[in-house]
Amino acid sequence: MLHRSRLSAPVLVALILMTASLQQGCTISRAQKSEDCKSVAKKIVLVAGDEEYRSEETLPQFARILEAHHGFDCTVLFPIDPKDGTVNPGVNDNIPGLEALESADLLVLFTRFRDLPDDQAKHLIGYIESGRPIVAMRTATHAFFMKKHKTYAQYSWNNKEWDGGFGRQVLGETWVAHHGHHGKESTRGVLVEGMENHPILRGFGDVWGPTDVYTVTLPLPGDSTPLVLGQVLTGMNPDDKPLAGPKNNPMMPVAWTKTYTTKSGKKARTFTTTMGSSQDFESVGLRRLLVNACYWGLELEDKIPAESDVSIVGKFAPTPFGFLAFQKGLRPEDF
Repeated sequence: MLHRSRLSAPVLVALILMTASLQQGCTISRAQKSEDCKSVAKKIVLVAGDEEYRSEETLPQFARILEAHHGFDCTVLFPIDPKDGTVNPGVNDNIPGLEALESADLLVLFTRFRDLPDDQAKHLIGYIESGRPIVAMRTATHAFFMKKHKTYAQYSWNNKEWDGGFGRQVLGETWVAHHGHHGKESTRGVLVEGMENHPILRGFGDVWGPTDVYTVTLPLPGDSTPLVLGQVLTGMNPDDKPLAGPKNNPMMPVAWTKTYTTKSGKKARTFTTTMGSSQDFESVGLRRLLVNACYWGLELEDKIPAESDVSIVGKFAPTPFGFLAFQKGLRPEDF
């Protein structure tokens, strides 16, 4: 909160003007980076909440890139420990601020096995069923596990009646298994033959991450369209050789699009990648894939540059993935 008593009159005037500009969804600096201020006004809400892959680090940097280089208006939400207000991915039932989804144009989801109370979950489920687009990362295939809070149990990753819940029905796949050897075999992204002209793949370059390939059921359901395949490597370095044998024959999709038809008949664009840990996000190619996916989800594919600017904004020193190996004692503003 700003303490007005400490601010000079000229600074106050500048802040008032800046605030008015932000409320219109377009600042001068943002507008200079966009050919069309319509894209600047788009609101993106990014929701973090996984115990292992440092979504609480990936999503704030992703938001900074989307704002600084592309002019989007971003809000990042975190799992919060109610006892001390710190970011704690181990708390699976508290993500404050989800009401921001009511006015969002795009949801970026990176959660794992969340069991949210109804007053929070209703905002996520309401968004999912609204027909608005979703960009999903890594563990979002198994975003929900409603064990205690049953109202929205249908969306749980292992739901039997609505096979596979949110993951399989909305995105195209739920949690199945590790395909690559977790922590031993990293992932190289390989462009799907014939998809070279897809707008999400514009400017496609080297994609690599230390997280392993996830197993998916082939073929993916409905109109799912694989864009990038995950080549399992023999080790944890980007120049390691592909693993020989069945793990790469066939290769699993690690990025795809799908249409989800909501209960009311609306059709939503979804993009899913099973990559996305904070260390994966060091890959320029993966960052560009994700930025382009946001444009595509918002039906702004004609605005995707030949090579989207995805340079890191500020400092980004990702923590190695590991279960509950997050940075302790940090608050949302620390990210």
